[in-house]
Amino acid sequence: MAQTDMDSGEDGGGGGEPEVIAKTSVLGGFTESTEIRALISSLPVVHENIVTLESAIERFLVIMDRYQEQPHLLDPHLEWMLNLLLELIRSEQSPPLLVHLGFKFLYIISKVRGYKIFMQLFPHEVADLQPVLDLLCRQDPRDPETWETRYMLLLWLQTREPIMDRILAVAKSYLMVTDKSRDAASVLVSKFVTRPDVKLKRLGDFLDWSLTTISQASDQTMGGTVILDGALQSLAQLFKHGKRDDFLQYAPVVLQCLAQCHVAESSQATLRKLGVKLVQRLGLTFLKPRLQLLGGLKDKETIVRWSAAKGIGRVTGRLPRELADEVVGSVLDCFSFQETDNAWHGGCLALAELGRRGLLVPSRLPDVVPLILKALVYDEKRGACSVGSNVRDAACYVCWAFARAYEPTELKPFVTQIACALVITAVFDRNINCRRAASVSDHSGTFPYGIDIVVAADYFAVGNLNNCYLSIRVIRQLATKALHNLTPQAPDYMATTVMPQLLPIALGIDLHSRHGAILASAEISHALYKLANQNNRPVTELISSDCVSDQYVVRPQQIFVVVVVSCLCRGFGGELMRPAVCSLIENMSLSKMPFKDDPVITGWQWLIDDTLKSLHLISPGPRDGIKEAAVSALAALCEQYYQPQPGMADPQMQEVLVSQYIAGLKSTEVLTRCGSALALGSLPRFMIHGKLHQILSGLQQSCSQREVCFTEARRDAAKAMAQVCVTAGVSAQGGSDSVVCEGNVSAVYRALLDCMTDYTLDSRGDVGAWVREAAMTSLMEVTLCVVGTAPQLLSPGLVNGMMCSLAQQSAEKIDRYRAHAGSVFVRLLHSNNPAVPHIPHREELLAIFPTEGAEGLNWNAPSQAFPHITQLLRLPQYQYHTLLGLTVSVGGLTESTVRFSSQSLFDHLMLIQQDAAALGQFSEALLHVFRDNLRNDRVSIPFLKMLDQMLARACFDTFTTDQDHQFCVDLLSLCKEEIKKSKDTQKLRSAIAVFCGLIQFQGEVRKKVLFQLLLLLCHPFPVIRKTTASQVYEMLLTYDDVIDPDVMDDVMTSLSDTNWSENNHLCKSS
Repeated sequence: MAQTDMDSGEDGGGGGEPEVIAKTSVLGGFTESTEIRALISSLPVVHENIVTLESAIERFLVIMDRYQEQPHLLDPHLEWMLNLLLELIRSEQSPPLLVHLGFKFLYIISKVRGYKIFMQLFPHEVADLQPVLDLLCRQDPRDPETWETRYMLLLWLQTREPIMDRILAVAKSYLMVTDKSRDAASVLVSKFVTRPDVKLKRLGDFLDWSLTTISQASDQTMGGTVILDGALQSLAQLFKHGKRDDFLQYAPVVLQCLAQCHVAESSQATLRKLGVKLVQRLGLTFLKPRLQLLGGLKDKETIVRWSAAKGIGRVTGRLPRELADEVVGSVLDCFSFQETDNAWHGGCLALAELGRRGLLVPSRLPDVVPLILKALVYDEKRGACSVGSNVRDAACYVCWAFARAYEPTELKPFVTQIACALVITAVFDRNINCRRAASVSDHSGTFPYGIDIVVAADYFAVGNLNNCYLSIRVIRQLATKALHNLTPQAPDYMATTVMPQLLPIALGIDLHSRHGAILASAEISHALYKLANQNNRPVTELISSDCVSDQYVVRPQQIFVVVVVSCLCRGFGGELMRPAVCSLIENMSLSKMPFKDDPVITGWQWLIDDTLKSLHLISPGPRDGIKEAAVSALAALCEQYYQPQPGMADPQMQEVLVSQYIAGLKSTEVLTRCGSALALGSLPRFMIHGKLHQILSGLQQSCSQREVCFTEARRDAAKAMAQVCVTAGVSAQGGSDSVVCEGNVSAVYRALLDCMTDYTLDSRGDVGAWVREAAMTSLMEVTLCVVGTAPQLLSPGLVNGMMCSLAQQSAEKIDRYRAHAGSVFVRLLHSNNPAVPHIPHREELLAIFPTEGAEGLNWNAPSQAFPHITQLLRLPQYQYHTLLGLTVSVGGLTESTVRFSSQSLFDHLMLIQQDAAALGQFSEALLHVFRDNLRNDRVSIPFLKMLDQMLARACFDTFTTDQDHQFCVDLLSLCKEEIKKSKDTQKLRSAIAVFCGLIQFQGEVRKKVLFQLLLLLCHPFPVIRKTTASQVYEMLLTYDDVIDPDVMDDVMTSLSDTNWSENNHLCKSS
């Protein structure tokens, strides 16, 4: 978007495509006031040391920079900061370095707050003028180290005292320096010379000096450029702040001087900008330099064009309507294809300035809008690259200005054209700045669906190129859906006018037009079919005879040929065209088009199969959408064209497709396996009939292959298994090759329950979770289907295994999968139409998860989920699996999960402390979990961490009074087995903590624990030796009865003084 008109007159230009979006935080106030006061007060001390001095300056800068975006927060504190610093500056004891330091701090404050606000607080008494002027005269104008002092002194001299000559002399000298003091001097001159008492005596003299300086200086040298800059800047400021009556007599002389010095032709962009700025000020004085301003619109530098555009806006605002319209006409001359991109850019900026100031009359819109539409797509080749992004960006600025300058009724004839052009730019322009500018060009609601489009394609969404081209293309898809919905309102128009126009575009060369035309043709056809079906008419009666006889039956073949023969199903084009043609196939099939025995059906089937086999060639972003489109097309195609009689499949096609997709389940490409599995899941019932055993066997085999590279295939096979079962239906007495029955239901459940144990890991993390999630969903779908028809097929063993597996998943650490498992668990528990049979402890579960409170339970929140799920530990059937799930949560890494899961677990243990039977049962389940997962690091390492917490909290305190309690003996044995020959430092350190916790048990087991710790003190890894020594030291402090008191001091000394990082005498002796 074009830049905002700033008071300072500084203009930006150019730039690339910033992909990083700055984030700011809103501050509540100036919270560092105490620190700043202390920092200023310390300056007399810190300035003597260069290190402390630099540290103080840096800290002051850091604090002040925080308030760059909210400088008003400093206002209540400016006065005391100013007084503290002026006190240092005025003090006679302050050395020059400290004085300069004070001015440096004043400059930093003025930079943040702005000098206009800050300088109002400076004292302007008579007593201050002479010292300030004397101090400024003592400064060296060319000293680069003290420019902040000179800058602040010059601003301070904006006083009301008549020491004119000295002030003007100093100001003139600073107009010729190279640092920022030159800008301050021009502000000083503009405010000082325009004072009523000064302008009478010194205005003419100063203008003479300025014009003489401009005439004598040359822009070919660095010094001359600096002098010209200062003189031009001071003149521009004078004509800006002065009264027109005072300067009108001097304007012709100044304009003549500018023309003679050829400032507009200077090689320096800054000088040309200042020249244009001065010309526009002169124009506001006597309205004659219009042509020079129009020339500035074509300058090669952006800052000059921008300044000229603002000048034209200001000048035109003072003209009568007729003359203002002439200016608009002159600006429109910039929009010629004989002009360069600079002229187009300058013209757009000028139109935007005229528009937002209300100077472009509505009668001019028919002339202006077509030019802006051309500017929105302006792109000119320049060798190997192209130019025009700045023109398109400025054109968006014009649209932004128009949307706010005109009433909706005035824009109504053009709003559709502008809105369409802006959406295209926002979604498909290759330049990020243009996309963003277009996306924010209407928030006002002037454009149709403007707010909805801004939400879908907002400033941040269009910033991402992949998101823009692959996700926001949904706007085109939504447009075709809109055509579908509009068809019933004007079916004849759609059939006779729109369809004949769309079909040729579907075969055109433009990718995006072809994509949209194919989607639109498909949607309109389906809508016409539904309308015809309501009236018991064939769809061919609604479509024009031309389309049916000459075009329409041939067109699908031609679309297929264009897509395939032109290789448009590969690369980025293929990523658009494949789902579009699949949508066409689906809608043609759903519309029951008379294509049976037509060769196009074979071509469509080939395209679907090729898509499912080529998924690995498609980029990850659109892959899932393309896969779903192909599968949906296959289902519709089979339903319409592979069913010669109702409920009966074409035997040849059934055999070919089923065999082909089952073979695809064994492909070496994982995505081919995925496509084949989902294709089997999408087949209609008549295609599955007689092949169910073959299909289920293939899917079960695919689920059982645990290779890391086939994780996605296992996930989709689990999904497909449920889809096949639901499609085939359930019958207790049916055949296993046609329906789900007693002969195959157990195999289905075994395969899905086996998927629930998939914990495959790769570089992406726990990818097995995808399989577990799909298995949970499939178990729910199959169970509800079986329960609704033949609940007797579900044995207690199947239901018990399913519910226990769901309970385990409901207690695990990943929020998403825990939430999914919990919702499935509760859904099956509360199912009552009819109820799922044989659920263990149904009544107790309903008490834990009551029907009325289940919907409000947030399984994603550990604070809500774990207090409920740990109650399953009381139920024997669920205790083992719930404890197994809790193990990885309590011993995990996520702070919130660890905190709430461990707290819920320990709350349960505290409740059963006095119940010996319950505690014994829990300890047996704990040992069972450890024993079943020995050397399984996914469980064993979190288990050791959880066990350490249990021992530290004295959860088994009742066992410690018995000599050699069996729980401790078994636990020690399992720990020894777990770390045997292990080189995993995380596991070894966790085991050390457990051994130190086991020391609380009495009997021979304590000696065995000490022996293990001594072995670990001699471990080859230094980190293990150090950890062991540290934890044994702490353990001996806690349990003072472990070692004989006579040798305790020696042991503690050895543990603390020995250098365990090196091999020591203990290790050597061992």
